[in-house]
Parts: sequence; C-alpha cells; structure tokens
Amino acid sequence: MPPSRDVVFVDGVRTPFGRSGPKGLYAETRADDLVVRVIRELMRRNPQLPPERVDEVAIAATTQIGDQGLTIGRSAAVLAGLPKSVPGYAIDRMCAGAMTAVTNVAGGIAFGAYDVAIAGGVEHMGRHPMGEGVDPNPRFLSEKLVDGSALIMGMTAENLHDRYPAITKERADAYAVASQDKVAKAYANNKIQPDLVPTATRKAAEGWGLATEDEPPRPGTTLEGLAALKTPFRPHGHVTAGNSAGINDGATGSLIAAADTAVELGMTPKMKLVSYAFAGVDPEVMGVGPIPSTERALRLAGLSIGDIGLFEINEAFAVQVLAFLDHFGIDDEDPRVNPYGGAIAFGHPLASSGVRLMTQLAREFGERPDVRYGITTMCVGMGMGGTVVWENLAWEGAK
Repeated sequence: MPPSRDVVFVDGVRTPFGRSGPKGLYAETRADDLVVRVIRELMRRNPQLPPERVDEVAIAATTQIGDQGLTIGRSAAVLAGLPKSVPGYAIDRMCAGAMTAVTNVAGGIAFGAYDVAIAGGVEHMGRHPMGEGVDPNPRFLSEKLVDGSALIMGMTAENLHDRYPAITKERADAYAVASQDKVAKAYANNKIQPDLVPTATRKAAEGWGLATEDEPPRPGTTLEGLAALKTPFRPHGHVTAGNSAGINDGATGSLIAAADTAVELGMTPKMKLVSYAFAGVDPEVMGVGPIPSTERALRLAGLSIGDIGLFEINEAFAVQVLAFLDHFGIDDEDPRVNPYGGAIAFGHPLASSGVRLMTQLAREFGERPDVRYGITTMCVGMGMGGTVVWENLAWEGAK
C-alpha cells in the first residue's frame, strides 16, 4: 500500500438552491434526483475521468428517510448511470454532512484505499423538515445533559447573543445586509453561475421548469427592513429570518482525488487539502463550534490564523459568524470573509452546504493567486464545528 498521498479538490458543482415549501423550486422534485443531476454534471465536466475509475460515492443527508434514504450515495450513483461496480454510502453529521463526506473520502485517498471519489450532500427540507421522525432520548433533558434550547437551532443562536453581548441585533442585521449585497454583486459578475447545474423542475399545476439560479437571495435587503422582522425564538430577541439562513432544498457534489491520479488522468485540480478537524462544544451554543475546530485544524497544519487569506464560513446565523470573527480578531467587513456572500442569502440546505463552501473557495482561489491558504468552516447541530484548511494550487509562490 502506498504511503500517505496528497489529496486534491478537482471540481465542485451544485444545483441552484430553492426555498422550501409548496411554492419552492423543488416542491415536487425528488431529493435523489437532485443528487443524480449533480453526479452527472461532475462526470460531464470531467470527461478525462472514466466512470469506472470512481472508487466511492459519499453523499450526506441529515434526514435519511424517504427519497433521502436508501443509502443515498449508492442509490444515486446507480440512478446517475455510474457502473454498478461503483459503491456508495450515506453520511449524517447534520450541517457538516457534505464536509464530512469530503474528509472521509480524503482520508481513504490519503491511505491508498481510493484514487478518486465523489463527495457531496443533499437536503430537501421541504419534503423532510429538520428533525422529521427523530425521537430524542428523554435523558437529554431529564438528566440535564443539555439545555432544552440545544435542540432548537434558533434558540442556540439567541444563547450566543447572550454569551457575546457585543454582538448586537443591529450588528447581526448589518452583517446580513452585507451578505445579501455580496451575493447580488457575485451574481452580477458571473461568479456563481459557472458552478450551478441547471436543474429540471416539475409541478403538477405548472408543468416543467428549469432552475438556473438560487431562489433564496433577497437583493435590496435593507437595515430598516430587517429591523422590523419578528424574533420568533425569544420575545425582544436578536435572531430573525433576515439574519439567519433559510429553510432550503438543494444538492452539491465534488470530485476528490489523489494528486498523482489527477495528473495521470489529465485533470486540473483547484486546491489541495492541508488539514481538517471537527470539534465538540456545548450544544446550547453550537454556533461557537467553528472556533475550536479551526484552532485544531490550524494547529495540525502548522499554520496560524494570519496565514489564512480567504475564509468561507457557513452563515447559519449572523451571530455565529460574528462570534468566530471576534474570537480571531477579524473585522466584520474583512474582505477575506465570504467574498461572494454566504448562506444568509444563498440558503443552507443542511447536509449539502459544506461543498458549496469548497466550490466557492476554489473559484476564489483561481482569482487570487496571491493567496496561498484558505479555510471552509461551519457550525453543526448538537454542538460541533468543522474546518478544512486548503492550499491554493494557483498560488503564484509555487511557481
């Protein structure tokens, strides 16, 4: 068996994200069909890769029932037309599902078990709301293992505001407005569209349609508009629909490979995996999870926060991003942070979002040869954080 090999991110694509609910883009579209669309697009965009060379398909879903069940990595691979010899499996680490799919297959590649894998995630929150069918053990509350708020993500965000009184509602709203503005600008400059796969939609009353752009963004969002929104998780609270990610549907996928295999097949990777880490925190303040996971990932990489030139942070809630920035001494408006905007505008279809972060970082790397290192990081339900450190293969210092 070969020694540990370098692991690279070759390509990433995603469906446009939709708003969940009966009027959303994908209201009558199956979750597994969204994954099929992503897998087929990855293979179409990378014709150098023979389908039989795909060694694994790892697909995450938080709610693994219905059309998100049946070990969706395998079932979607078969539906997508990959050879029956290609295995697959399903993953659940809530919001960090797709991130974990990537780190899992990356470990297999580094170890020598795989050469090339597809990793991604899907969440159809319209069909399968977060928590559908779950039966939390009563001991969580009866033995006070967690506070009751730990199981309601919006309440954990309010808890963060309590812990960080310097993060006011006004500051969270200002961050949310900036995210919407950055997404609108990124769309205007064609930064997002190249990695979206047009996806067929169908509704019985309307017939066929084609999703070509994200549905959740609300360009023109203002501070005044956000200030008027209700705070559903606490009277006179801080967390609103405007400074949080929405409830969304969508799928993502990536091609992860050994660096030597990418060379052999003539593929052009965009970034190299340097390190990754997951960490646990008190579930009541799950939003702080990216802080210890980032500290650990940086320590494993032998880097400091000052070495990071680009940050892709999942915006589950504005307060959670701002807590991360405050901890590391980064300004709210630092241009290194989510240059194209984030989940407050794009949406957050739980298990799929980790690969959206990676796909955007890869594109940003291509535009920034002066930047060597970047991170993708996110908070995770039940009190966790995940961080992956990446090296820019277009870095001018490597030449």
